Formats: sequence, C-alpha cells, structure tokens
Amino acid sequence: MNPELAKLHPYPFEKLAQLKQGCVPPEDKAHIALSIGEPKHPTPGFITEAVIAHLHGLSTYPTTAGSNELRHAISTWLDTRFKLDGHINAMTQVLPVNGTREALFAFAQAVIDRDKDPLVLMPNPFYQIYEGAAILAGAEPYYMNCSAQNNFIPDFDAISEDVWQRCQLIYICSPGNPTGAVIDQATLTRLIELAHQYDFVIAADECYSEIYPDETNPPVGLLEAAYAAGYTDMSRCVVFHSLSKRSNAPGLRSGFVAGDADILKQFLRYRTYHGCSMPPATQAASITAWNDEDHVVHNRELYLEKFNAVLEILSPVMSVSMPQAGFYLWAETPIADTAFARQLFEQQNVTVLPGTYLGRDTTAGNPGSNRIRMALVAPLEECIEAAHRIRSFIENL
Repeated sequence: MNPELAKLHPYPFEKLAQLKQGCVPPEDKAHIALSIGEPKHPTPGFITEAVIAHLHGLSTYPTTAGSNELRHAISTWLDTRFKLDGHINAMTQVLPVNGTREALFAFAQAVIDRDKDPLVLMPNPFYQIYEGAAILAGAEPYYMNCSAQNNFIPDFDAISEDVWQRCQLIYICSPGNPTGAVIDQATLTRLIELAHQYDFVIAADECYSEIYPDETNPPVGLLEAAYAAGYTDMSRCVVFHSLSKRSNAPGLRSGFVAGDADILKQFLRYRTYHGCSMPPATQAASITAWNDEDHVVHNRELYLEKFNAVLEILSPVMSVSMPQAGFYLWAETPIADTAFARQLFEQQNVTVLPGTYLGRDTTAGNPGSNRIRMALVAPLEECIEAAHRIRSFIENL
C-alpha cells in the first residue's frame, strides 16, 4: 500500500461521529443538521430536464477535454463574471471536471515534483482535500493560519523566503470555507507576483464565489486579478469552480478548472490517464446551467433571507456576523468548540461542526479553536428553529 495513506487525518465528519457517540438527544426535537455544506435548495428543473433529454448520449464515450459547446459556455461565463475582456481561450484554458473535489485532489498529483522536497501551502482552517492531496503527492503541507487578527486571510508577506523557495503549489479558498472571507484584489495580485518570483502554482478554490449578500459587490476572482494586473495569459493561476453550490446541483458532479494554458495542457494529459471524463448528459445539463443567471440570483436571495433571520436571533448571545460570501457562519463559542457541539446535540438535537476539526495545531495554536461552522443549507424554517435552539442552549449554559 502507498505509505503516505497512513499520514492522512480522519475526515472531520468521522471525528464528529465519534464526538456524538453516547449522546441521546431529546426525542421531542427533530434533528437539524448544520454541519455539512451540502446545498438543500431544489435543483432547477431545467437542469434536471437537460439531463433526462440527453440520456441518449450514454451510447458514446465522452472525451476527457469535454465538448466544445461546454467549454465555450464556461469561457463565456468566466469572461462575463470576471471581466476578462475575451482573454480566456475555451480550447486551451478551460477543462471540465467532475466537481471541484476530485479536481483539487488530482491537481496536486499532476503538479508536484516529489523529488524536490516540496511544500504545499494551504489556509488553516481548510477544506481537508488540500491536505490529503499534498500528502499523497509526496509533499509536506504548510499551514497558513487564518484568524480574526488577520481578517481570516493568509498573511503572505509574513511567510519566510525559505518557505516560498520550497513551495510548489499553494491552495487558496476565496470565498473561504469555513470563514466566508474574501481575498481582495490587491492581495491576490501580491500572491501572483510571489508565484512568478518563486516559481509556484496558485490553485484557487472559488466554488463559493456565487453566493454573496450584496448584488453590487461580487467576490473578486484570481483570474480577474491576474488580468487586471497585466498577467493576461493567466500564468501560474488556475481556478476551480463548481455547479454544486452555484446551481444547487451537488449530485451532478460538474465543475471546471481554468487558467494557465501550459499547466492545463499537462493536467489534461494527467486526466486522460486518470479516466475522469464527464458523461454527455452531465455536459449538456452543465451548459444550460452556466448559461443561466436567474436561478443563481434567486439562490442568493434564499441564503440572504436565512442569514438575516438567523443572525437576528443569534447576535445577542454569541459573536457571529454576516460572512462576506458563502453559506457558512463561523461563530465563536463561549466554551470549547467540541464541548459546545456535543452538548448542543445532546440537549437540542442540532449538529454543528467544531472548528478545531477543520484546522491543524500550529505553534500559534489551532485557529479553529472555540469556533463552530454552521452551514445554513437547510430550509428557512429549520434554520430559524435551529437558531432558537442554539440561543436557548447558550442562555442556559
């Protein structure tokens, strides 16, 4: 077996299941899960219908690169959304993938040269795929703490030169999971400059980019920052997007990577051997999804309604605020986060995810300590009920 497998940490939800063992929640309260970031809004009917209408495509093998029509739909969306003025080539700078999770993992396997003592940098707390991808690629993870002190954004200027010299790949997540923080354009530009100076690749996980509270202020993207700074070839920049959150279609397993043409050429070569072509019906449905914005605007309205309602209930009793984007609340807890999560489940039958499970211990501590992640993915009424139960729990501590 691959010896690197032994270095993998248990997934956060494995730890959560262990934490809840032995707990007996009240039977008169229905369970409400705020722990998993799985969208629960209905998948738009036109996406479902597109899948059904194109099932005849099952009789042919799809190509790894995807159809020209899908790549053009994605490039048009990217161009419009991130103001790229036509500087994204559908044929060389876009590659469909089966959701961002598999692509984020596979990307490290293709990029890392394990013979050069590589580091892979990632935010802390983080989406655990980054860490697993780094370890199984033969690299050492390097954690960049994201706390309230730095507005939950990695401080790239605080990283030492010897770390940058070993860095081959950096994962960033903006809007952030679990913090909801958005990396601003100036900071992204600085990171791009560092990538060129020290010869590393930026992998930007932007799967939450289309969930934000202010219609006039969408989160900036890495390619947008690259183009604005004069890096019109998107060199050393690769972004990852998905229909899971944007279009409430997690089961579709559809997303894309885009950016540096030379990197994507090699990633396509890797994926040809990896065997991960997108089914034709999924491609057809994805085209319809990327071509429509009305359902995305409606999706944002639903999340904003839930945020406003939940924050009105919780703000008087805990330190929590509207995120810049995404659908998580990253709230402080009055007691240890693991104790908070266990007791909340035991007393109120509400499940939240302890922040320490999303972070790693460093010399400066675990930035997830005394925080919980709450995913406002349940229906409005359930989110409101959960907020009332959490408030009651806190008031009776």
